[in-house]
Amino acid sequence: MKLHYGWIVLFATFFALFAVQGVRLAFGAFIIPWENEFSLDRSMTSLISTVSFIVYGLSQPVVGRLIDRYGARMIVIGSTALVGVSVILTAMTQQSWQLFLLYGFFVSLGVGGASNVAAAAIVTKWFTAKRGFALGIVEAGFGVGQMIMVPGSLLLIQVMGWRGTVVVLGLFLLLLVVPVVVFLLRNQPADKNLSPYGGVNEQGDTVAENKNSSLWSVFAVYKFWFIIMPFVICGFTTTGLMDTHLIPFAHDHGFSTQVTGSAVSILAAFNIAGIILSGYLADRWSSRRMLIFFYSVRSLSLILLLVSHEPVLLLIFAAVFGLVDFATVAPTQLLVTKHFNKHRVGFIIGWLFLGHQVGSALGSYIPGLLYSHNNSYSSAFYAAIFLLVLAVIMTYLLPKKELAS
Repeated sequence: MKLHYGWIVLFATFFALFAVQGVRLAFGAFIIPWENEFSLDRSMTSLISTVSFIVYGLSQPVVGRLIDRYGARMIVIGSTALVGVSVILTAMTQQSWQLFLLYGFFVSLGVGGASNVAAAAIVTKWFTAKRGFALGIVEAGFGVGQMIMVPGSLLLIQVMGWRGTVVVLGLFLLLLVVPVVVFLLRNQPADKNLSPYGGVNEQGDTVAENKNSSLWSVFAVYKFWFIIMPFVICGFTTTGLMDTHLIPFAHDHGFSTQVTGSAVSILAAFNIAGIILSGYLADRWSSRRMLIFFYSVRSLSLILLLVSHEPVLLLIFAAVFGLVDFATVAPTQLLVTKHFNKHRVGFIIGWLFLGHQVGSALGSYIPGLLYSHNNSYSSAFYAAIFLLVLAVIMTYLLPKKELAS
């Protein structure tokens, strides 16, 4: 049986997200080297991350509109190249403000283009069957990037310093990732004279329906806010809190580089498993119930960090948290498409991930600020647990019937 080209497009999208988002998720590996190099405290390095999340987040609705107009292929190619060039240029920085500008602005703009918004638009066009599974596969690119790029960056920093490491990362993006995306990625099945995997949607052309609706009418619907606010909390507790502060937290507790790298790798490996399983189940189970379960387990897993003074507890936390880390993305995106399929997909998903990045920015900066005052992450973990309970409540209050509107 001939392989449908949609799976090749899925691979190219996965590869781009793996590389670009892996570079972003490696930020925690550079915190201590940057603090030593530029005489920064934890709140200032956290501020760099916060600025990057804000820029990333603000770019999402714009990226969504650009993808709706020009297609995802051009956006992903240009964004990956921008990240590659900007990362290499950070090796030449001599002052902290240059780091803020390159990483906080230019790298983050590129990361915003090669993100979930592009992936969701690509999957929506190429897959009418197994769409949840396909979303899970591309989202797994985040987990694979985390599993490979973060420990890899830690190792490279030990061997060749942080400046040499960013050059290697940038060249990888420019010389390998960009060519793969150029040759393999296509915007839609019509570009290859094909139908989507699973055939033409019986409901008709979703994009045509979207163009007849008001862009801003979604903000008057309470369901949107009860989907987006838990996703804001999701960003606070994952890419904000954990991806920025887990490595410094482990360092402060005296865990070795090997133990810390193992924890990150375990978190990423279980993250990949959780993402793929989540995408598979999202085609079969209630997305609302899945999210209630994921946010509940995530809140319980954080308790382990409050008592984590032994390596084994850190590793157990990494496994449990990893299973429910990015697993929320596929069911959240499916909730949007089920409840709001009469709106432009790129625009809505863009606003959804803007919310996620606002949460990420707060989750990156506030714990760093609290750490600078208290020399501890405990208060940040308590706050994260409280917020996750709120996410469970808001998700529970969504309509049980997931019908498009």
